[in-house]
Amino acid sequence: MKPIHQTFAAVGGLALLATSAVQGADIPDPDGKPADMTKPVQVFILMGQSNMVGAGKVKGDKEGTLEFAVKNENLYPFLVDDAGAWTTRQDVRYVRYMTGRMLKNDWMSVSEGKIGPELGIGAQLGTAMEEPVMVLKSCIGNRSLGWDLLPPGSKGYDFTETDKKTGKEVTYTYAGYKESPLRWEKGSEPEPIGWYAGKQWDTDIADAKKVLEDFNTYYPDAKGYEVAGFFYWQGDKDRYNLAHATKYEENLVNFIKALRETFDAPDAKFVCATLGQAEKGKATGNDALILEAQLAVDGESGKHPEFKGNVATVYTNPISQGGASNGHYGGNAKTYMDVGLAMGEAMVKLLKD
Repeated sequence: MKPIHQTFAAVGGLALLATSAVQGADIPDPDGKPADMTKPVQVFILMGQSNMVGAGKVKGDKEGTLEFAVKNENLYPFLVDDAGAWTTRQDVRYVRYMTGRMLKNDWMSVSEGKIGPELGIGAQLGTAMEEPVMVLKSCIGNRSLGWDLLPPGSKGYDFTETDKKTGKEVTYTYAGYKESPLRWEKGSEPEPIGWYAGKQWDTDIADAKKVLEDFNTYYPDAKGYEVAGFFYWQGDKDRYNLAHATKYEENLVNFIKALRETFDAPDAKFVCATLGQAEKGKATGNDALILEAQLAVDGESGKHPEFKGNVATVYTNPISQGGASNGHYGGNAKTYMDVGLAMGEAMVKLLKD
């Protein structure tokens, strides 16, 4: 790994970037050269829901688009060359799958109508690492950790809640991995539907493995690969279900462990980002439950000692431009860039440490 300029500020023990780092001012322009191809490609897998997919607007001469941020606000200078054209990183490969469809297989550059955090992540990793890097995104929107992305090994459980129509308390059994439907009244016979707990996990993992099994199609001339880390930005759908929000920490811990086991990568690092609208000390209800769960898995929190030095949480509220996850942060490209840069540097710090 190359020497890096550390710009982390200590905020509650969690990763938060200084302003200059968020804006990418300390990231050099890509030099147009490939990475050291004698070394295995370092693969980083991106998962989550719609904000990981990306809703940041690229085109347009108005505040909030990527073009405006680069040309009018002089942010993210590494994204454009002296002529104002988008730069391309020859040391970072970007591959994107969504539910069985390959949507991207090229060198990292601004080449789509909307962006997620991948540009910031790729810039940080490509700058810091001598090894070739692959950013492999496999996700789709409107998916919850407590149902669609529930990892293998997750058991069903009973949860008592108030029925909105009758006002009476009802105990439901919630599905474990591979079970269907999402829930059923305790003691009754479940009637499966055309979806099951963990269906999206199975699909997203299968897509990622498809890439790894035919690796040279996606990274030409690669000398093997290592799954070095995972990035996760999710939680919005779980906000609408008290049981899922309550179980979020347990499910997230299991999710991290299942990823490492599934990809035979016990030392792979994990970086999670919080929901931007959830503010420490002010969030309430399900938002608070999910925020607390995401902060708890950070290795510096002390809640899960096994994650010390290998799991980091990026607190995104200060860099989310005032937007919320359910509104895709208003499509503001700066949110997606800044969160990506913060997540990328959090990963670099874990790898360096």
